[in-house]
Amino acid sequence: MSRIAQPFDSRQWSLIASASAQAAVKVAIVLVALPLAACGAGGFSLEQAEVDRTILTSSTPAAASPIDQDRASDQATIRNAVSSADIQELGGQAVPWANSDTGSRGSITELAESRDNGQLCRRFTASRESFDGVALFKGEVCLAGAGAWRMQDFKAL
Repeated sequence: MSRIAQPFDSRQWSLIASASAQAAVKVAIVLVALPLAACGAGGFSLEQAEVDRTILTSSTPAAASPIDQDRASDQATIRNAVSSADIQELGGQAVPWANSDTGSRGSITELAESRDNGQLCRRFTASRESFDGVALFKGEVCLAGAGAWRMQDFKAL
């Protein structure tokens, strides 16, 4: 009879069991040895971590966003409308303004003129309707000299 056709011998269990035990011991030794080898090799430590100074990066200056440019353009348009308004003829009426460059528009109200330390100034409240929403601002423009008006204060409410 050939070896394949022989019936299973119960004595072979001991051979199978000893082979399985030997394989399990080898696996256990490897599993214990790997972490120990990593510790012996230095491993990873946050105390030993340093900044890599060999990598060089650079940045570019942040460009002004279109919204900021639009707001500055609208601010200049409002300044021009406030400085050119005839307060006595208005009689408390709102002054409309529109900026064709940005598509924004609004109205200027509560326009009042005063002299602070000999300097002519105009205080106002302005609304601004644009693609990014509606806002209300308080501001002040003052005559700087040679007929030029300068925005002294312009803040959102």
